[in-house]
Amino acid sequence: MIELNADIGEGCDDASLMPYLGRVSVACGGHVGDAASMAAALQLAAAHGVAVGAHPGYPDRVHFGRRPLAATEDEIAAWVTQQTEALAEHAGRLGLRLAHVKPHGALYNMAARDVGVARAIARAVAALDPTLALVGLSGSQLIAAGARAGLAVLDEAFADRRYQADGLLVSRETSEALVTDPEEAAQQALALARGLPIATLNGMPRRIAAVTICLHSDTPNALNIGRAVHAALNRG
Repeated sequence: MIELNADIGEGCDDASLMPYLGRVSVACGGHVGDAASMAAALQLAAAHGVAVGAHPGYPDRVHFGRRPLAATEDEIAAWVTQQTEALAEHAGRLGLRLAHVKPHGALYNMAARDVGVARAIARAVAALDPTLALVGLSGSQLIAAGARAGLAVLDEAFADRRYQADGLLVSRETSEALVTDPEEAAQQALALARGLPIATLNGMPRRIAAVTICLHSDTPNALNIGRAVHAALNRG
């Protein structure tokens, strides 16, 4: 079965989704998160035996890291390094080792299309720990930058987000961004897992190659979506 992942430590009901996941990315102080939330998220992941990674974002708690900030490549690399190191320190205290880095929100979306942002993130991860995998939007600039930096890369797709015809995600600022119906999310996940085309916002089908599929704990109906996706993939 294709791997399911989620972003955790963001103040949502992470525990309910954990039985369906193989990998989690923990918020580590940029868009949200502190020492207590990081420790709790890591302990939860350890209890369920799932892989853990860092989920660094723009340091913008007011907008939850979902608006891009003007920044140089060096500044972006420093943010990624600082946040990942913070989580790695907490993980080490629990006897855990980070497996990957996945940018959050606007940083993730910028890295999908902006070569400079993607390069900054990949450079930071490779310098910090070249054994870390880099998770990014399937077929994106971030995946390409990670591969050039010598990192293992994980092409990611989404069960609960809609896509544009170019393979980028529909902006969360639009009403069509989220897939909140569990059956629709399950069918999209099943198509992704089978390498079949999915419908994009303009109706054009597109194949999205992926090795991991993300579920969001803050999507409305998140738990029912998780159950439906997991059940569909197990049936499929």
